[in-house]
Order: sequence, then structure tokens, then C-alpha cells
Amino acid sequence: MMPSWPWAPPPLPEEVALDGVEEFLFTLCTTTAAWPHEPAVIEYHATEGRSWRNWLSGDGARAARLSVPGTPAATATAEVPEASDASIEGSASELVLAMYDRTSLYSLKLDGSRGVLDQFVAWQPE
Repeated sequence: MMPSWPWAPPPLPEEVALDGVEEFLFTLCTTTAAWPHEPAVIEYHATEGRSWRNWLSGDGARAARLSVPGTPAATATAEVPEASDASIEGSASELVLAMYDRTSLYSLKLDGSRGVLDQFVAWQPE
């Protein structure tokens, strides 16, 4: 995916970027529209110490902030959380800029299934 902008955007202030990642995930990455693929879990890790998780299933997509990076979300009820299928790591500024297509998501540290990330980026729920 190529960035939409021909110039490199400057980094955002830390708190603005952290709030921006969370707002993006909770407003634009949640829906009751069914995820049309196998259920999946995507995690987002900001190097500033905050992490989030997206669950994708036939029930739609939901998001939560992880209470401690790498641990189950506060709303998880299982003793052992499901493993993530993919994870994305970068500074909060890098994450939010990639979410808004100002930089390439694929320039960040990616682990796990790139196919799941490609499906998620391409998904247009109705």
C-alpha cells in the first residue's frame, strides 16, 4: 500500500497519537457487520507502552485496550487469551498515521499473518 501523501508527515505528540489510535480503533474498527473470513485477532502495540486488540468474527469486530501489553483485555473472560493472528508495532504516532493512510502500515513491525492484515485493510463492512 502506498501512502496517500507525497511527503512524510511529522510525528504527532505522544498523548495526541495515543488518543488517536484508540479513537480510530473504537470508532472505525468496530462494527456489528459480520467479518466475512475466518475469525481473527489483531493486536496493536505502541512503543510508548499501550496495546489494543481487535477481535474479528461473524458477530462483527470489537476492540479493547489491553490492561497490560501482551495480556488479555480487561473484558476477556478466558484464563488464557486467544493468540493473535497478526500484530502491528510502532510508536503511537506511526500507528495512527498508518491508520489514516498517511504512511504505509507495512512500514511498521508486523508479526503473524500478513494475509489477515490484508483482509482487514480491504474489508468494507456494509
